[in-house]
Amino acid sequence: MTDVNNLTGLIIGCAIEVHKNLGPGLLESTYEQCLARELDLSSIPFKIQHRLPVEYKGIQLDCGYRIDLLIDNQVIVELKAVESIKPIHKAQLLTYMKLAQIPIGLLIILMCRFYVMESIGLSCNSSSVFSGISVVEMNGR
Repeated sequence: MTDVNNLTGLIIGCAIEVHKNLGPGLLESTYEQCLARELDLSSIPFKIQHRLPVEYKGIQLDCGYRIDLLIDNQVIVELKAVESIKPIHKAQLLTYMKLAQIPIGLLIILMCRFYVMESIGLSCNSSSVFSGISVVEMNGR
């Protein structure tokens, strides 16, 4: 396992590389596949469209939740091909983080000429949340 701070930096670098090469305007699934390729080229272990069951009264139910990318079983990455982060996007990522019991998530927006990434973290008791937003202008696209 890689240190989570280094890992998130590597993930962000891969996402920026995808955005620089593709620019805005494509489907989320395209960005997802290309980010998976970048992660693979960087030898970063990941699972794509990872099934996330809900445990209810002793059984696991497949309710249709899928994590875009689960990186090294440490970071959940949610990609969005939208122009801005909405509260529902954050809520979706937080839900996945709670269900998977993974405290670090990255919400990455790849649709505009800016690369927008929000990192979200949960404390160990899942009652407090911290987040930070990074915006990087992508020149040339």
